[in-house]
Amino acid sequence: MVSEGGGYRLGFDIGGTFTDLVMADEATGEIRIVKVPSTPKNPNVGALQGLKRLLAESNVKAGQLTFAIHGTTVVTNTVIEQKGAKTALITTKGFRDVLEIGRERRVTQYDIFEERLPPLVPRYLRREVDERTAFNGEILKELNREEVETLIRELAGLGVESIAVCLIHSYSNPKHEKEIEEIASKSAPNMRVSLSSAVLPAWREYERTSTTVVNAYTRPKTERYMEELTEGLKAEGFRARLFIMTAAGGIVPVETAA
Repeated sequence: MVSEGGGYRLGFDIGGTFTDLVMADEATGEIRIVKVPSTPKNPNVGALQGLKRLLAESNVKAGQLTFAIHGTTVVTNTVIEQKGAKTALITTKGFRDVLEIGRERRVTQYDIFEERLPPLVPRYLRREVDERTAFNGEILKELNREEVETLIRELAGLGVESIAVCLIHSYSNPKHEKEIEEIASKSAPNMRVSLSSAVLPAWREYERTSTTVVNAYTRPKTERYMEELTEGLKAEGFRARLFIMTAAGGIVPVETAA
């Protein structure tokens, strides 16, 4: 499989049992497929082993790859297996339990004894700040920066690795959320911070809060995974851009996904 012109496109997906890699010759349209066992403890190992085999069997060098798309269930599995980072939630006073109250929707609508899964952030790590922004973005009560600094230091002392920040109406005005991020970057520089105004700047508190919490919960592991994958590909000679498949069916640059 030696192209007379152009390069090659790569797609690879890591599953729980197997890792599948597909390479297409841009000039001829020829397809080459390789399937290798996955390596759950470090998914990148199986993917890179598969890539080496695919390139060797096709007589192609990694530098000839012009495009790569990667599909992975790492984020989904992190949530399902509850193996994410120790995460805290900072929200507006009075909205601490939005994450746990959720919506009326149930798996079994009329089962009053249904057992719900616990939220990704336990109540003792869901903290409130006394601030308020109106629906139109008007600041009704300013954020107390000293209060936030104390809170961040306390959370760091509890071993929190990542924080989800979801303040009421921040989609209209993210000023206070950005202030919390700024304070956290100084008080706990190694702590990840996910802002709802960046993750999902939309109304409806439960949806925005739960989405931001998932982002914060999975972010440290996802970042490490993406960084290791990117470095591993570079070590093999890959120089093109890497894209990640999203749950919506589209793709985003690896920098965005991480």
